[in-house]
Formats: sequence, structure tokens, C-alpha cells
Amino acid sequence: MNILWAVDSCFAPTYAAARERFLDAANVAKLSVETWTNPLKGPDGEVLATDAVWAGPSTARRVFVMISATHGVEGFCGSGCQIDWLREDGPETLPDGVAVLLIHAVNPHGFAWLRRVTEEGCDLNRNCLDFDKPLPENPGHDALVDCFVPNAIDENTIKAADARIIAYKAEHGERAFQTARKAGQYKHPHSVFYGGDKPSWARRTLETIVAHYDLANRDMVAVVDYHTGLGPFGYGEPICGHKPGTEGFRRVTTAYGQSVGVPETGASFSIPLTGTQRDLWTRCLGDRYMYIALEYGTYSTTRGLEVLRADHWLHAHGTLDWSSEETQTIKQALRTHYHPDTSDWKEMVLTRSRMIQRQTLEALEREI
Repeated sequence: MNILWAVDSCFAPTYAAARERFLDAANVAKLSVETWTNPLKGPDGEVLATDAVWAGPSTARRVFVMISATHGVEGFCGSGCQIDWLREDGPETLPDGVAVLLIHAVNPHGFAWLRRVTEEGCDLNRNCLDFDKPLPENPGHDALVDCFVPNAIDENTIKAADARIIAYKAEHGERAFQTARKAGQYKHPHSVFYGGDKPSWARRTLETIVAHYDLANRDMVAVVDYHTGLGPFGYGEPICGHKPGTEGFRRVTTAYGQSVGVPETGASFSIPLTGTQRDLWTRCLGDRYMYIALEYGTYSTTRGLEVLRADHWLHAHGTLDWSSEETQTIKQALRTHYHPDTSDWKEMVLTRSRMIQRQTLEALEREI
């Protein structure tokens, strides 16, 4: 398929449209769909669901898993890349002994409601830790929580919040600030990057899908989790989900080469995080997997702070009337930040996605 045609046809304007296109692409490819329905509805009363499609032999020993919408509103990107793979005859060109599992909209509530979090207010990629153990502390977030999500978003309140952030950066440095803001926190449910106090519906659904497709008993599972919002505009960074020195780290760097980002060494646009999917996949699969977050850049981190602040304020202190001008202004700003929806950005997304998909399948074929 011509990539410019794919740019116009694979990316949808809403969660409901993305789901329809995904299901249609699966149907054209003659693939069956398994569905896990969320108990809540979307803003227009639509059904919310995580849909999974398996392509290839059911007995495949090596499986490539693609995940969209871990962070809800970021699902426009991942969904488009999954649809592109289906329409590009991906199921017809699999290496022998390799299967692909597409998990579409693992956080459908966030996707539909244009939120980065789940219906519980959880960042799914901070929610995968063991809640029977002591939860990580984030004193920096504790100190700045009222700046990240103030009680009001009038001009004077925002100026005061930003002044405190500037002072914190001056005293502690940029990296300490980024850790305070987004490494993960477990005390403030209304605030950003909240990991929760128990497994969210999306996490439980992902664990159910892992068990349903018996991934724990495969020889190797390669996971590409699509994300947006961090890094230069349109650039897709394959961020390693394994610590240096591990077998998973070796596999990832062998498969994707020198463009791999490594948060633990500072060689990534990301910082080390708590409660990521690494915890979930390790619990489920041991060391028989390799995982990357394919992170596409959009706009500045300052703009990201602003749009997340407004959205969390709306849900914590505002009036959520979906049809109101205030709600739509906040929601569309968030959507634009995580899905620029320009032709050049989407072309860069698909180009990198096709490369990563090819590299992943080649790695599985080589049994690295």
C-alpha cells in the first residue's frame, strides 16, 4: 500500500472510528477477533472494548505482540499502525513458526474520553507493580502536586504554579524535576502519572489476554507498545524495557541497533519509571521476552505539562460536560499534543512503524 494512502486511511478521528477500522481490517484479512468489554461507556454512549487479533499458527513458538492505547489518547497512533500492518498484508508474510498478536485499545476508556489515564485515573504504565509490596515514594511529586494539578487554572494560579516549578528546577535540576513529575507516584489519585493502589481494569485485561493466548508457554515473545508525546516531532524511539546487562537488553539492542533508548543510562528521551509493563511481562513470561515502548515525539514537554494539567484539573475540580466549550477545548488540546494529526507526522510514524515491525519479525525469525 502506498504510504500516503495509508496516512489518509489508517488513522481515525475517534476511538469508535478506530475500533471500526481495526475490526474491518481484521475481517478483510479473515482473522477472528476476541473482545473484552469495559463495563463503562464512551462519551457518546459507545461500547468500550479491548479487541485482540491473532495472525499465524496457533502453535507458533515465537509471537510478536503489538499494543495500542496503553495511554488512552495515545491510541490514535498505535491503532493506525496496527491497521496499517493488517492492510499491508502482514498476516500473509509471516516467517515460519511466528505469529502476531494485535491488542487494540488496551485502555479503551482513556482512548474514547481523550485521557492518558484509565477510568480509575491510573497511568497504566505505572500500574503494573506488585501492590502487595511497599509502594515507591516520590517526594518531589508530593512537593509539587498542587503545581501539577492546581485547584484552579486561572492565569494567576498558573503563574504561581509555574514559578514554584522554576524554583524547584533551579534547586534540584531538570532531571530531578522530570522524576518528580512523571517517574510514577502512588499517593495522589487526582494527579498526573498516578500508578493506583490496585490493578486497573486495563492491567487485568492485559494479563487475561496473556493467559488466553498462552504466551507464557511460548519460546519467545517480542512486545512493541506504541506511545506518543516524548522526543522530537515525528521521531520514533525504541525505548528498551529491560535493564542493562539482562538477556532482554541484549535481545532488544541486537534487534533494533543503536537507535535503542536506555533510560537507566540517560541515553533516552525517557527517564527510569516505576510500575511499567516490564513488571507485568516479567511476572508472566520470566526472561522469555523482549519489550520496547516505541515512543513518537510530538511537541515540547512544557506543552505536555500544560495539557495534562488542564485535563486532570477538569476531572478533579471542573465540570465534565462533554459538549461544553471548556471541556472540548481541553480535550482537543490534549488530543493534538499526543496525536498531531498532520500528514508529515503520520507519514513519519508509519515509516518508523514498518521498520520496527520488520526488525521485530526478523529477530524472531533469527531466534535471537
